[in-house]
Parts: sequence; C-alpha cells; structure tokens
Amino acid sequence: MAIRNIIKEGDPFLNKVSRPADKFDKKLAILLDDMQETMHSADGVGLAAPQVGILRRAVVIDIGEGPIELINPVFLEQSGEQECLEGCLSAPGQYGITKRPMHVKVRAQNRKGESFEIEGEELLATVMCHEIDHLDGILFKSHVIHMLSDEELAKLK
Repeated sequence: MAIRNIIKEGDPFLNKVSRPADKFDKKLAILLDDMQETMHSADGVGLAAPQVGILRRAVVIDIGEGPIELINPVFLEQSGEQECLEGCLSAPGQYGITKRPMHVKVRAQNRKGESFEIEGEELLATVMCHEIDHLDGILFKSHVIHMLSDEELAKLK
C-alpha cells in the first residue's frame, strides 16, 4: 500500500466527472487499498478516487465503524434533512455548515464487482453524499450554508 497525493481545491481535475469502474482487478484493489491508507494518514473519514488523480467511480469511507468501499455508487433513496459541519481533504483547514439528507440508501459494487446496498444516517449519510459528489466533480462548498471563520473554528477546538 502507498500514500497518494491528495489533489487540492483549485485544481480543475476535481471538477471532472468520473467514469464507471468496469474492471475489478488487481489494479482496482491496489487503488482502494492506497485510498484507505491515504485517507487514514490524512485523518479523513472519506476519500474519492478523483481526489488522488483517478477518474473512476470509487470511494472509501471509514467513520470509525470499519472501512466501506463503494464502486459505481448510485443513490436509491434520500430522505430528511440535516445541517452538519463538513470539511474536505482537498480543502484543508476549511469547514462549513452544509445541508444534506438525513438518510440515504445506495447501491454499489464491492472490489469483486458484486452488487450490494447500504443505508446510512446522519454522519454516514453525509460522508456518502460528500464522496459521491466528488465522482460528479462537485465539491462540498456547493452545499454550504455558511463557511466557518477562523474565529468560529478556534471556538470548536
């Protein structure tokens, strides 16, 4: 496994739409392993393939309940609404209050190409929405109600 470079906001690569993953091979497995290691080393809870320079529909998530890999994810349901604090590994040190669904249901594939469904509430729903947005070239700031100032961030610490 290797830690990959995370592309930062301002790079036009982050605004591109990812292509579906169609090969479930060793190369994809290495990418997913590297993404997990990169995310953990950066103290993140999610990472999308475009953030490490790969335009494939793949994300990794770990909110402390074990790793989740979503390949070619598609939303099946979204319900409710929540306001939450969001940041992004591609926009270090920047945080904002966003509006996201309270509950989501997603169909995706695992690293073997097997289809499955997963549901998430609260933080997991937010992270799934955030990372899947990256696959469509959308950054979290598109959902921001209020960006936190340095003073507001200092109060959170």
